[in-house]
Amino acid sequence: MTRVWRLLGWTFALLLLAMPVVAVVNGWIGADRWPIRTLALQAPLKLVDEATLRATIAPMARGGFFAVDPNAIREAVAALPWVDKVDVRKRWPDRLEVRLTELRPYAHWGDDRLLSEDGRLFALPPGMAKSLPRFEAADGRVAEVIAFHRDARPVLVRVGSDIHELRLSARGGWSLTTVDGIHVELGRHDALPRLSRFARLLPTLGRDPAGRVLQRADLRYTNGFALTWGEAAAAPAAPSAAPLASSNA
Repeated sequence: MTRVWRLLGWTFALLLLAMPVVAVVNGWIGADRWPIRTLALQAPLKLVDEATLRATIAPMARGGFFAVDPNAIREAVAALPWVDKVDVRKRWPDRLEVRLTELRPYAHWGDDRLLSEDGRLFALPPGMAKSLPRFEAADGRVAEVIAFHRDARPVLVRVGSDIHELRLSARGGWSLTTVDGIHVELGRHDALPRLSRFARLLPTLGRDPAGRVLQRADLRYTNGFALTWGEAAAAPAAPSAAPLASSNA
């Protein structure tokens, strides 16, 4: 029994001695010693706003080197729009490195949003060029629109065209506008087979003998489609001959 009490006594004494040491070490690590002085963003930012990114990181990087939590910073940055992957590392003695990759924009969604490749919608960043295709549909049909675009685009690309705008109506009807300005009505059923049949004839339709321009194609017919032609482009006026200058020998 005496040995037990002696062992308990030594254990208690060691705990008393360890408590100040733990407190000192904890204060030494958690205090604002060795502050982070350099924030290195190792990524070219196109869609993620750098000012917002720095403002997100700054409050969590104010402690000392040992107090800064890379995991907390990683989670906060990953929640920002257009951020795909994030890696946060500390470099002794005062450097914080943040490496991120952005989501890739896939298309414009309506007039004021962008659609990412993985189907997320974000506000349109200021100054974003409108070189991407434009989609119009209900937000709940994002996956359906992306899938149809990925199937339909190669059909037109093979014949030298492409999709400029793609629309899915509330009733489920598909329509698109090509980069050549042709509006194509596909309807609700068999949209892709209809587009494939039309695409096979598109190179021929583009060579109208009268010089007319194809403006609209309605493919919602069982055995054919209806075409709407625009006026032929006016031929450029021939330059007038300049009068010959006379010269006296």
